[in-house]
Amino acid sequence: MEEEFNFEYNDDPRRSVERYEEMLRNEDQYFFDSHAFENIIDYYVEKNDPIKALQVAEFAISQHPYASVFLIKQAQMFLVTNQIDRAFAALDKAEMLEPSEADIYVLRGNIHYGLERYAEALENFERALQLAENTDEIYLQMAYVYQNMQDYESAIKYIKFSLEQNMENQDGLYELAFCYDVLDKQEESIKFYQQYIDSDPYSHAAWYNLGNSYHKLNLFEKAIDAYDYAILIKENFASAHYNKANSLVQLDKFAEAIEIYKHTFEYEKPNADTYCAIGECYEKLEQMDEARAYYKKSVKMDPKLADSWFGIGVTLNFEERFFESLHFYKKAIDLDAENADFWFAVADAHYKLGQIDQSLEAYAKVTEYNPLDIEAWLDYSTVLYEQGKLLEASETIADAIKNNPDSAELYYRMVAYLFAMGHYNDAMGYLETALRTDPDKHHVLFEYLPQLQDNSSVIDTINRYLR
Repeated sequence: MEEEFNFEYNDDPRRSVERYEEMLRNEDQYFFDSHAFENIIDYYVEKNDPIKALQVAEFAISQHPYASVFLIKQAQMFLVTNQIDRAFAALDKAEMLEPSEADIYVLRGNIHYGLERYAEALENFERALQLAENTDEIYLQMAYVYQNMQDYESAIKYIKFSLEQNMENQDGLYELAFCYDVLDKQEESIKFYQQYIDSDPYSHAAWYNLGNSYHKLNLFEKAIDAYDYAILIKENFASAHYNKANSLVQLDKFAEAIEIYKHTFEYEKPNADTYCAIGECYEKLEQMDEARAYYKKSVKMDPKLADSWFGIGVTLNFEERFFESLHFYKKAIDLDAENADFWFAVADAHYKLGQIDQSLEAYAKVTEYNPLDIEAWLDYSTVLYEQGKLLEASETIADAIKNNPDSAELYYRMVAYLFAMGHYNDAMGYLETALRTDPDKHHVLFEYLPQLQDNSSVIDTINRYLR
């Protein structure tokens, strides 16, 4: 016959676990009070052993059949082990025992949320709100549901409810920034964080998110000031250092940015993105050996970071090592095949190597992936024009105009091609359109076809628009 021991609660959770494991070894039956069982379950949860935690919960239920806490913990373990139906069943039993326990509805809401049953999730969270003492996390959970429903306005409302309950909830501050970002409401975001800082001036998260909002509005000086406050409050705040460096880059302060990027390594391990950012700064400073060294560090750490492979190619291109640059551009394209900037660089390198067919193929890719790139269209058509393919050059510009109907440069280029083809009436029609679009840019026409400065019809038409 198994011997039953009574083990009452004490303040040492480890002792509870030891007694429980001793019971299993001895194949005995000990009695544990509810506090001890909670400690044992939590221990196995922290050890990431849900199976053992579930076994303890079941044993606890057998000894304390009217304690809803163990049914809730059992449901949590069923959820972790993907036994959804059993999790719901355990919560139903817990609700019968103690219908006023908020955790039942929170967990049930989370399960529905995971199953994308958003209405049921919100219904359970609403019930939990009526019963819980602390509601900030419940409001935040509801905000997550609304985010997944793409109802960001409602998400913002519930995040603010959460922050009213707990101003120190940093998750709420970051989620709010995300919602404002999705809605492209940076001004509202700035206003909120400024008000928040008035109430809590030592919130590093609020200053940081304020800086991010300023950055997105291209107010880089203000962004740097906000990041500096965040860093003053929390010196080891690596993300604030990193984003400050990003703002410095936007102000062309590359040397300062490099120092700040490197400074982040005091607070977090070096990573490929930061090495790449440092490489870009050195590239902008035309210190190509240093740039290439950091790009290489980046790809060594993360071989799938396309920007770093591309960066190596850029440094070689700068040194007129075009053939070598192509190797690295193509590595970048293997990782990000629809990146128009990568294809533009490939097109340019092939052109400089006299590989015209490959250059034209690459330009076709650029304009396919980014039909709004005016420079790409102009360069593409220039290569065709230089090969004597005047009709194709004009057709390319016609495609460019369809995608960019407000670009005066394209109309002026079309004028040049039509004159070169002898289509004078059509050329004059396009010249009128170009001048209506932007008369001040008429000089680009003469840069491309200087002989048109001797054409009285062209000069008279231009002068008519410049009066």
